Amino acid sequence: MSDVDGTLKAAMTTIEGAIGAALVDYNSGMALGILDGAGGLDLNVAAAGNTDVVRAKMRTMDMLGLKDGIEDILITLSTQYHMIRPLGGRTGKGLFLYLALDRGRANLAMARHQLTKIEAELEI
Repeated sequence: MSDVDGTLKAAMTTIEGAIGAALVDYNSGMALGILDGAGGLDLNVAAAGNTDVVRAKMRTMDMLGLKDGIEDILITLSTQYHMIRPLGGRTGKGLFLYLALDRGRANLAMARHQLTKIEAELEI
């Protein structure tokens, strides 16, 4: 099991191309933890902005009557990938992991796989 800091460190060190990671409470939009790398991103701003993305998707799913859960949300930019992974389980309710990747160095399939494993080890 891993705490917040350990989880973010694992994301940054084991996922090739990671340039920033955060654990975010999407009820408040506040980051519970951030770890940035060479990306130069303001992860507090990213946490707040991506909270809006998660809320909008959940609202849309509700309006559509979808009873499914979000596995992840992927935003592709010309030079970066941004992954949003809402946490499952009773302790992770209302939280999501956010990971920014350098598109030129990252393997998206491997990053998704590794982030899933890292999430499973997180203990809040």
